Amino acid sequence: MEGASFGAGRAGGAIDPVDFLKQPQTILRVTAWIFSIVVFGSIVNECYVNKDSQNPELLCIFNENESACSYGIAVGIIAFFGCIFFFVVDLYFQQISSVKDRKRAVLLDLGFSGFLSFLWFVAFCFLANQWQWTTMSKGVSQGADAAQAAITFSFFSIIVWVALAVKALQRYRLGTDMSLFATDQFATDPNAAYPGYPTGSGIESTETYQSPPFTETLDANPKGYQVPAY
Repeated sequence: MEGASFGAGRAGGAIDPVDFLKQPQTILRVTAWIFSIVVFGSIVNECYVNKDSQNPELLCIFNENESACSYGIAVGIIAFFGCIFFFVVDLYFQQISSVKDRKRAVLLDLGFSGFLSFLWFVAFCFLANQWQWTTMSKGVSQGADAAQAAITFSFFSIIVWVALAVKALQRYRLGTDMSLFATDQFATDPNAAYPGYPTGSGIESTETYQSPPFTETLDANPKGYQVPAY
């Protein structure tokens, strides 16, 4: 079963770009990648505003809490590069010939997806909470759409990364089941008999026994011997 496990075919097989892009896992990764750009892009570009015209200092729009903006940007960047990394892993996954290496890749995907699901959940709760406590002002009103976009796509990112974790778990279970398959040399029924020796090619003679190479014809009445009469 080397090279034929964890949801992929044998190693060295050709990769169809169209089929690869149509895979649910690929679509989810691209979606998560776009969502991460929306979140950290919105925060960086429009979520730092002036409190008023008299104060030129830029403050985080989320209740002036710098930690909220920094956390949203950090999670977005981690998700951005994580999507790129695992996209490349998925692309070359079928080229991995070792079952152990495939298992490590799937487990890494499962752990990372679960971890990002948690980070996005914290980000959504954190940003939403700080936005509720934000005092509206002229500067805040200008960046309100970007702040709401960051909160909304943080929530959507939770769903996408949970879906990626579920897909990775399915691949792990599929790989575990396939690795338990027995070879064709043994019968699947434990009560079945072992296969016998292979038969001949059919060229051999069907006769089991043959006459010895040297035989003598024995005369029933040898010369010089007479049967006595009684």
